[in-house]
Amino acid sequence: MPNHKSAWKSLRQDAKRRERNRTHRSFMRKAVKAFKAVETAEEAKDKFPGIVSTIDKSVKKGIIHHRTAARMKSRLSRKTIES
Repeated sequence: MPNHKSAWKSLRQDAKRRERNRTHRSFMRKAVKAFKAVETAEEAKDKFPGIVSTIDKSVKKGIIHHRTAARMKSRLSRKTIES
């Protein structure tokens, strides 16, 4: 356990950040899962901008790496063509 006051504060801040990151990451993952469940290409085309926006927000907040986001968007974009 921390011995200094600043270390205790750091511990509290880390807990808050961890909870915030977990919440946002789970929201993003649920959105991706819902997008993957889409049946038709037309429906996928309608929902694609929303999922891209959600992924980009995750990058902006530092939840995921920008290259991971690019890979996710690339894989999800195939759904708009193949379905």
